[in-house]
Amino acid sequence: MGTPLFESVDALTDALRGEAYLADRALATSIHLSISLDKPLLLEGEAGVGKTEVAKALAGALDRDLIRLQCYEGIDAAEALYEWNYPRQLLAIRAAETRGTQLGENEMFGDDYLIRRPLLKALEHPGPFPLVLLVDEVDRSDHDFEAFLFEILSDASITIPERGTIRATCPPIVVLTSNRTRDLHDALKRRCLYHWIDYPSAEREVEIVHRRVPQGSHDLAVQATAAVQRLRASDVQKPPGIAEAIDWVAALRLLPAEKLDQAAAAKTLGAVLKYHEDEELVRARGLSWLVGDEASR
Repeated sequence: MGTPLFESVDALTDALRGEAYLADRALATSIHLSISLDKPLLLEGEAGVGKTEVAKALAGALDRDLIRLQCYEGIDAAEALYEWNYPRQLLAIRAAETRGTQLGENEMFGDDYLIRRPLLKALEHPGPFPLVLLVDEVDRSDHDFEAFLFEILSDASITIPERGTIRATCPPIVVLTSNRTRDLHDALKRRCLYHWIDYPSAEREVEIVHRRVPQGSHDLAVQATAAVQRLRASDVQKPPGIAEAIDWVAALRLLPAEKLDQAAAAKTLGAVLKYHEDEELVRARGLSWLVGDEASR
């Protein structure tokens, strides 16, 4: 069991708040337990609820480096862990032949020819303090890649055939995120602590938005948040997340707009909606509905 990096859940909450991340009690407790028990933390939730930002804020709160592995369909071990610089190896072999010598196996697979990807960089981190490793959108990878992660998550180690097993001397703090586009393997979940992040309440989202865009007025944050929540309850293909709410208020402030009215909404829909069909749906329903004009009710 590791030594807690924060004295309490409250201390962790305050540290994250200092990074402009407002974690509720349940999330802060999960993060605290993950760090204290040296267990990876798996965060699931809808896109845009702030899962990735947890790892970023945690790294900032600890003043540690963040290494991010962005998963995608077709990602494999070579792209996540390491690969050999084959062109450089070939040049070295030819150079050795020109000299009338041979390149030994230890030289061939030495550090000069090893291209380190995010997972290997995280495992080889010398310490003395752990960095934060973010495995982002792991649900976009396939089952084979999940199985590849088991050794890393269980033992903080990985085997490279040409070099043997590499064990972390200072295991990273691991955060995995998933948008739940598919179910993850039970074996992966067993190796992690789990927390579901939902959209925040209206009051908390207003606080988040206003903290991230302090130049905007509180009233503007309230109006934009209310409109975003209307969109989430509608039939749009891509419900806006917290990040879109923040972007929207930032865009409105730059117009500048003192309030969210129909004219301001018409000019800035692209900050909050990312599909043409969603914009058309909202315009057909009426921007008065979106901005909550009393006359439209």
